[in-house]
Amino acid sequence: MSGKQGHINCLDGLRGLAALWVLVGHAMLLSGWLVPLISRPGLAVDLFILLSGFLMVFHYELREASEPWDRPSTWAIFWTRRFFRIAPLYYLVLALALGVGPWIGDARADIAAMLGNAPTPPERYVDRSLGNIATHLTFVFGQMPHYAFRTALPDWSIGLEMSFYAFFPFIMLLARRATLPLTALALTALSIAILKLAPDYVAAFEQPAFLPLKLNVFLAGMLIAGARSRSDPVCLFMVGLGILLGMGPIRTEWIDHVTRAALATGFAFLVHGPRFPPLKDAATRIDDFLGRAFFRRLGDLSYGVYLIHLLVLIPAVALFAGTGLRSFPLFAAGAAITLAVAYPAAWIGYRLVEEPGIAFGKTLLRRRSARKPVLAPLDLGSPSD
Repeated sequence: MSGKQGHINCLDGLRGLAALWVLVGHAMLLSGWLVPLISRPGLAVDLFILLSGFLMVFHYELREASEPWDRPSTWAIFWTRRFFRIAPLYYLVLALALGVGPWIGDARADIAAMLGNAPTPPERYVDRSLGNIATHLTFVFGQMPHYAFRTALPDWSIGLEMSFYAFFPFIMLLARRATLPLTALALTALSIAILKLAPDYVAAFEQPAFLPLKLNVFLAGMLIAGARSRSDPVCLFMVGLGILLGMGPIRTEWIDHVTRAALATGFAFLVHGPRFPPLKDAATRIDDFLGRAFFRRLGDLSYGVYLIHLLVLIPAVALFAGTGLRSFPLFAAGAAITLAVAYPAAWIGYRLVEEPGIAFGKTLLRRRSARKPVLAPLDLGSPSD
C-alpha cells in the first residue's frame, strides 16, 4: 500500500485521474457530446473530497505523537500547512480569472447559444466588486450563496475544502471523545437537520459549496482512513459506514448516490485490500500501478489543472462554436487544446508557485517553533478509542 512511510501509492494516481475526469467532463458538457458518468464532473469532485477527508485523518494519525491534537499550536500548524498548500496558486489564478472574466463570459454565452441552453448568468464572470474579491481572498465565499459561484473558476469546491479544513480540528477533538464513527453519524445528522431547517438558503447555492451538502463525503474518507489502525471487524464496519455516508448528499440524482458508493468502495479496496488475503494481490497490483511515475506527475499537476482548465476550455470550445462543428468533433477539438495548454501551465504553476508556497509555509512554521513556546494542552479528559 505504501511506497514509503507517510505516502500511499494510489493517492497520486487517483488525484490525477480525478482532475482529468473534471476536464473531460466539462469538455463534454460544453460540446454536447455526453458519455454516461464521465460527463458528470461533479462526481470527480466528490472523489477529490473523499481523498481529502482520508488524507486529513491519515496525516493526523501519522503526526499525532509529534503534534498532539490537544494543543492549540497544532491547530495553527495544520491551518498554516493547508493555507500555503492551497492559497498561492489559487490567488494567482483568481487574479487571472477576474482579469479575463468578461471575455470568458462572452465565450460561455456563445457556447450556450450554440447548444440552445440557458446562458450562465453574466454576473459570474464580470463581478469585480470589493465584496466578491474579499470573500474569495478570505475563502468564506463558499458558504455565501451570492458569492459561491461568482468567478470563471470552478472554485466553489476550493471554498468548500477550506471550510472543511476550518472545522477539521474540532471534528477530530470530538472524535477523540466520542469515537470517529459516532462523530461521523452525529455530524451527518446535524448536516441533514441544517439542510431541512434552511431549505431556501440551501437552494440558493448554484453549486454544492455549502459544507453540510458535502460533509458526509469528507466523513466517508475520514472513516476509511481511521479504519486502518483497527481490527478487521471494526475496519469493515467503519468502511461500510463510510460507504453508506458517502452515498449522500440529499440534493442529487440516484446515479450520483450509486457512483459515490462505488468510488468509496473502490478506494477502500485499494487502501484496505492488502490486509485481507483474498484481495491482497489485486489491490496491491492496482495500488502499485497508480503509484508509478506517470501517475505521480498527474497527481502533482492535478490542483493546477483543476484551477486552470476552464479558462482554456471555454474559449477553446467557443472558438469552434461558429464553425458548424457539433458533438464529438467539437469535444475532441476543445479537449485537445485544453490538454495541450492546461497541463504545461499547471507544471509551471507547480514548480514556480505551488512548491515555493509549500516551502515558504514550512519555513514560517520552523521559525515560529524556534521562537515561541508550545501552548499548554487543553484538558479534554481521556480520549476514547
